[in-house]
Amino acid sequence: MNGRGVLVTGASRGIGRAVAAAFAAQGDRVAIHHRDSAKDAESLLGDLPGQGHAVVRADLADPEEVRLMVDAAAEALGGRIDVLVNNAGVFLHHPITETSYEEWQDAWRRSLGVNLVGAANVTWCALRHMPAGGRVLNVSSRGAFRGEPDSPAYGASKAGLNALGQSLAIALAPKGIAVATVAPGFVATDMTNEHLKAPRGDAIRAQSPFGRVAQAEEIAAAVLYLASPAAEWASGAVLDLNGASYLR
Repeated sequence: MNGRGVLVTGASRGIGRAVAAAFAAQGDRVAIHHRDSAKDAESLLGDLPGQGHAVVRADLADPEEVRLMVDAAAEALGGRIDVLVNNAGVFLHHPITETSYEEWQDAWRRSLGVNLVGAANVTWCALRHMPAGGRVLNVSSRGAFRGEPDSPAYGASKAGLNALGQSLAIALAPKGIAVATVAPGFVATDMTNEHLKAPRGDAIRAQSPFGRVAQAEEIAAAVLYLASPAAEWASGAVLDLNGASYLR
């Protein structure tokens, strides 16, 4: 089979969809993961150029579903996963002063279960199918550094994902596998559409001196570079993609 085998989690919409399209456009075969967006995933499957793509499903908070999904992706991609993009995530509103104790616990359980533990489990399973020269790319967030006061579990889970990526960059280098992370700020997707409407949208766009938010394709371009053979020396890096809206 031509091209690399690429598994993108949360690929049916937003950043994940743009990432999947970017890999397919350069001749790679893509496994499109979703949890409950089968219609969107099948739509993307029909739109991708090339052949050898597949749709796989799992709730990333369920370890056994993760294992079965990754194995199915590897089989569909010809027995190997050359690139893993941990993109799937949940963003839950749960300010500490406005939620019940039960709601607070649920938000943390769900956020960590998908955004951090789920990504860790997908990675563990994918590495069983990944050869030397493979890539693991994580999609984190500006919120890991700036903080998410209304969604603290999200910010904490993404900070954990950054640390996971750096730990694995060291652990996997001897196997010839590089690990890197992108940390976007606001991106124009269907998930953020309501936030970007006036009047709040004007304030969000003003956070960047460019006066706008990112397009999903801009994030995908960075992921594509980090997945390339030329980017091995970026292993361990966390790349800020926030239009200078938050500098550290």
